[in-house]
Amino acid sequence: MVTRMTLDMEQGAKLLKLLGDKTRLTIVSLLMQDECCVCELVEILKMSQPSISQHVAKLKSADMIKERRQGQWIFYRVNREAEVFPFVESIVSHLPDQREHIQELERSGLRVCCH
Repeated sequence: MVTRMTLDMEQGAKLLKLLGDKTRLTIVSLLMQDECCVCELVEILKMSQPSISQHVAKLKSADMIKERRQGQWIFYRVNREAEVFPFVESIVSHLPDQREHIQELERSGLRVCCH
């Protein structure tokens, strides 16, 4: 039996507003594929580090993503244990796959700069 989480209207509106931003939606979609650090998101999205960091902070405060520290680097990933994860996963499942962006980072040697 599959347990289905139900959001109230306030929660749903808040999550949809958060994911209604193309940058945040792309970040969540990327992080569904693999964990990334801010510098990798900067390279993929072609945006400034402060801008990416602001988007990441909003997603983190909503418990959509988690961080893992490795030395001086902080890696982000989707929080699969979050109550809202099934809702987020459902939305992202309807979007284009983002694996190619991560693979391109690897091919260009930009993934290893953070490890």
